[in-house]
Amino acid sequence: MNTATSPTPTAVVFDLGKVLLEFDYGIVARRLAAHSGRDAEQIRGLLDQSPLLFRLESGQMTNEEFFDEVSSLTGYTGGFGEFANIFGDIFSAIHPMIDLHGQLRARGVPTFIFSNTNELAVRHIRANYAFFAHFTDYIYSHEAGAMKPDHRIYEVVERRSGRKGAELLYLDDRKENVDAGASRGWQVVHHQTPEQTIAAVRAAGLL
Repeated sequence: MNTATSPTPTAVVFDLGKVLLEFDYGIVARRLAAHSGRDAEQIRGLLDQSPLLFRLESGQMTNEEFFDEVSSLTGYTGGFGEFANIFGDIFSAIHPMIDLHGQLRARGVPTFIFSNTNELAVRHIRANYAFFAHFTDYIYSHEAGAMKPDHRIYEVVERRSGRKGAELLYLDDRKENVDAGASRGWQVVHHQTPEQTIAAVRAAGLL
């Protein structure tokens, strides 16, 4: 948290990956390797935090263009539908954090998803995780055309939430992202464990 004397925030902004859902690009790499000419580690290098993924998640290429590029680079022989299912299926629930979200919603606290992500991942999450339907709004990098910690996507959060500064409590596992929020006066929690984050949300007066 920023300070012990911060006012009670009026909305909570959640990062998605590593906060609400664990993810592992090793899963998709192994599955794609079974249908391509590359080994799993080579494929993982093409996907995990790569320039290619950045282009997809910053809205610089379509899903189909991403599929064509991955297929060309790996020799993947499956169709787009199969690829989309494989690429999206990399997540597992972080139950204490999902429960935290449920508690906040039960108390009437507006909640927002704020994520560097892509449409294929969002499509899979919506279809497989019921909790995901219950946020006030969703701010995605691929729609905003900018990725955290770029200030432009933080401005989208402020505009869409109708809040700024200490009205917002922001939870993210990446320090550069929470630092960017803190620079705008947001209250922030650098998420490391569910227990620490839940305690910080309680200390903020929201539980």
